[in-house]
Amino acid sequence: MMRPRPEDEPPIEVGRRPTRVRLFILAGLAVVAVLLLWLFPRALGFVEIAAREARYLWWLILMVVLGIWLVWGFGKASK
Repeated sequence: MMRPRPEDEPPIEVGRRPTRVRLFILAGLAVVAVLLLWLFPRALGFVEIAAREARYLWWLILMVVLGIWLVWGFGKASK
């Protein structure tokens, strides 16, 4: 049986990572991305071409982002 929590105890936050851990994860991902682009220079060329073409396909990118946002929003609302 669970004992009741006293009123002066703060609520427990579950699922939140400290800022330092998040920054470490982001820095690690950035290092991995740079390392992969350095190892595979053709991938860097592909990224450059994709960025150049994004000027013409901005509406497609916007539709994909909107779709992802809607799926994420509805998925969160159903829980």
